[in-house]
Amino acid sequence: MRAWASVEVPDLNLVPAQISVFDSASQQLQNLRIADEVTMYVCGITPYDATHMGHASTYVAFDTLLRVWQAAGAGVNYTQNVTDVDDPLIERAKLLSRNWQELAIEQTELFKSDMVALRVIPPANYIGAVESISLVEQQVLKLQENNCVYEVSGDLYYEIGKSKVAGKIAHLSRDQMIEIFSQRGGDPARVGKHDPLDALLWKLEQPDDPSWASVLGKGRPGWHIECAAIAIEYLGETIDVQGGGSDLKFPHHEMSAAHAQSSTGKPFARNFLHTGMVSLDGEKMSKSLGNLVFVSKLIHSGVDPMAIRLNILSHHYRADWEWFDKDLQDAVERLSLWRDAFACESGTADQSQEIFNFLVNDLDTPSAIDAIDSWASRTLISQKDYAQHEDSQDNAAQALDPDSPESMQRTVDALLGIV
Repeated sequence: MRAWASVEVPDLNLVPAQISVFDSASQQLQNLRIADEVTMYVCGITPYDATHMGHASTYVAFDTLLRVWQAAGAGVNYTQNVTDVDDPLIERAKLLSRNWQELAIEQTELFKSDMVALRVIPPANYIGAVESISLVEQQVLKLQENNCVYEVSGDLYYEIGKSKVAGKIAHLSRDQMIEIFSQRGGDPARVGKHDPLDALLWKLEQPDDPSWASVLGKGRPGWHIECAAIAIEYLGETIDVQGGGSDLKFPHHEMSAAHAQSSTGKPFARNFLHTGMVSLDGEKMSKSLGNLVFVSKLIHSGVDPMAIRLNILSHHYRADWEWFDKDLQDAVERLSLWRDAFACESGTADQSQEIFNFLVNDLDTPSAIDAIDSWASRTLISQKDYAQHEDSQDNAAQALDPDSPESMQRTVDALLGIV
């Protein structure tokens, strides 16, 4: 599957710095490796509806990490999946009386156009579940060899008791996990399972259900094994960052990590990063609730996509936050202020290094934005004073840097993705 169009990122001349991020598993800030090749896997969409602000917030956050990581000198191998066959997609297609494949293609293309508008750098590998059936087969066979699989009426399940990571990413009690499992694609009450938390690996063919011929029996993959199989194939047995929204900690990320570790015998990820949830009217944005703010609809209404991105980045990536129309208008005004300052012939002292230093500290975008606000306001005031007091032109010129606006614009473009 092809990703979206590439994004040109300016080169920066910054003093390298160590990047620290909050790891959900250890509950501590951890330093990321800086190497010629580091690896990041971010869970992609299940394409049955348009990109809402919760999606956008997650992908903009990890795009920012990618930009900062690259600026620190790392070569980032980034992979993202598309769950283009799964129960929610199939159910939505039936509800709409549509072909599930056509719906998946349509919504995936809409997602790509939203990512282009938001200037999100595409992953090096953009992989669909359908094209990864053979990879899933390989991983399930390895799990069978390692005695981690059993059958219930033809369906194959993973034994959670064989896992070394269950409960260690989301930090939930067993009772909490069982309750949440049923809300997020699990089937804890199914008769015949060894444990309520055992996860589906391979679903046997059902009437009117998509399926593929397989040594596992004609059927289709479960959700969690899909990501484990894709990540191992394209990034290796242990990756640097596994990322996604905080609602993926359990069951998805714990199950994927459990599958991978039981298959390879190695830790799945060095760091688990999660973004906060976005709410509307006090409720988390979700397709099931229908309380969604869609990126495409905002853009279609005339909203500058850079204002959408700026509004997202004004919140810390780990924080839960609520969407307000006023905040979007504030972002529009802030963007105008920045662009006016970038257009000045000279500006106050370049703050590129300071901005970078904020971002390497757990992607502190709010502080970086405050620094840009301060620079832009001072620059515009200095330009105004310069124009009003021509008799002190020499003194004003000495206080301003002719390279500052261009340098700051390149920094904001490269690190925050805003032009």
